[in-house]
Amino acid sequence: MNYFVLIIVGVAGVALGMYLARRNTGGFISESLGARDGQSEKKAENKQKILEFIRTNGKTRNNDVEKLVGVSNATAERYLNELEKEGAITQHGTIGQNVFYTLK
Repeated sequence: MNYFVLIIVGVAGVALGMYLARRNTGGFISESLGARDGQSEKKAENKQKILEFIRTNGKTRNNDVEKLVGVSNATAERYLNELEKEGAITQHGTIGQNVFYTLK
């Protein structure tokens, strides 16, 4: 008798889980994709700010980018590397405080 009750409860739990999963399809996933779109828009805006800063000042450094767009050191480096790979800017120097970037 106890096994029978456990089997019924287990089947009911699986059925309820499947029902809830189908009912919520697209909710969390759609929100996550929407957040990514917002992130990519923000990233593009930040890259444009960086390019405009370089046009105005002639050059920039990692610390300038950090302050300009309010990001971490790693993110500033990533933005600068992406802009360099896209062919928009050129890196001068290899490592340390003497590294700066200019428009290509």
